[in-house]
Amino acid sequence: MTPLHPDILHHPTSGRECHLNDNYQDTQFRDRMDSISACLDDFLRDIKGRSASQRASSIPSSITLPMSVLPSTQSVWRSARKGKPADALDFDENAPVSSNLADGEILVKVDAAALNPATHKFMGLPGFLYPGRGHVAESDLAGTVVLSKSTKHPVGERVFGCALITEQTDGNTREGALAQYTKIPEQWVATVPEGIKMTAIAGLATTGLTAYQCLVQHAKIESGQTIFINGGSSSVGLNCIQIAKLLGCTVWTSTSSANTDLVKKYGADMVLDYKKQSLHEQLLANPPSTKFHAFIDTVGSMDLTLYVHSTSYLQPNGIFVTVMGGPSAKTLPGIFVEVLSFLWARRPVLLGGVNRRWVQQMVETRESELAQLSQWVAEGKLQLVVDSVFEYKNVLQAYDRIMTGRARGKIVVRVNPDAE
Repeated sequence: MTPLHPDILHHPTSGRECHLNDNYQDTQFRDRMDSISACLDDFLRDIKGRSASQRASSIPSSITLPMSVLPSTQSVWRSARKGKPADALDFDENAPVSSNLADGEILVKVDAAALNPATHKFMGLPGFLYPGRGHVAESDLAGTVVLSKSTKHPVGERVFGCALITEQTDGNTREGALAQYTKIPEQWVATVPEGIKMTAIAGLATTGLTAYQCLVQHAKIESGQTIFINGGSSSVGLNCIQIAKLLGCTVWTSTSSANTDLVKKYGADMVLDYKKQSLHEQLLANPPSTKFHAFIDTVGSMDLTLYVHSTSYLQPNGIFVTVMGGPSAKTLPGIFVEVLSFLWARRPVLLGGVNRRWVQQMVETRESELAQLSQWVAEGKLQLVVDSVFEYKNVLQAYDRIMTGRARGKIVVRVNPDAE
């Protein structure tokens, strides 16, 4: 007998509690069921003899009962050591299911997860530079709530969200998306709109929040403004294009000629082919008639060449936002050189630096923004672009795909074989 959901059945008037402990042995199962039966007997005795209206008023709107059988263990992909994904990841088939929830937490049975292009870069870094070692890999997921201590997301609700390593203050939790079950706070998820497939929304949270925060929090864009999005065919770039158009902006972007139709499909007004000539040279030779109000660099590089030349195409009160994706160098000396170059490009104006505001975007999980993304999806105004879907056993192939740098949208992993 595998453990049932840990839960408490409350008698609606006397308040008697019947605890369902997840550590009981097989021989204790009958005792637990007797405890439930006793609570129900108490309730029936309490309402016996009352009128029909009195009985109706005393019946609670819901009685929480154990919903289904939870396994005690699960399979997860864990970031165990330094290296490329094939060397760094372990497939752990005996990982515990985190069924002990604090108030405000839910347990999600994961249907689909999505890869982040920065993850494989961080896997190659020394341990002191990567806090995620030992964690279940990845953060973006979609699934069904199977256990809940949340007043917002009941058992049975479909949710999407992200379990960011940078926001997990409990170092022992080490939750992630490449798992069959994930414990997650209620504020890190939002409801999946009706009719939306799990594989079509699993990768929205991190990229959608990143795009939203670049445009709204940092750039504070307004209708009628013109912005530039570097890396328009990336996941963040495609979300930036859609959100900027929703908010009434004219959008310039960069991509290869092979992806021009893709970015135009999602709203880009002007497209530059970065393979034809370096972007800063194209923009210097043919600057926009009205300088950009914001320049969003979604490529995730520490190369700030575009920022260094931005006074020619970015308004004096404009902003340059860089989405940091980790260093491209794999050795400590290489990383050191990248960091020095980055800091030199960011030197103060008094020392010859660039007279334009620059910020680095580090995504934060915000409940209200996840809800806004969910609403736009429900209204058909925002769509996650999916490059490909891989089965759970083929996670390493999924990483091979994302490491090519040619993905057009998100790489999704179908964790639950029955998920759409």
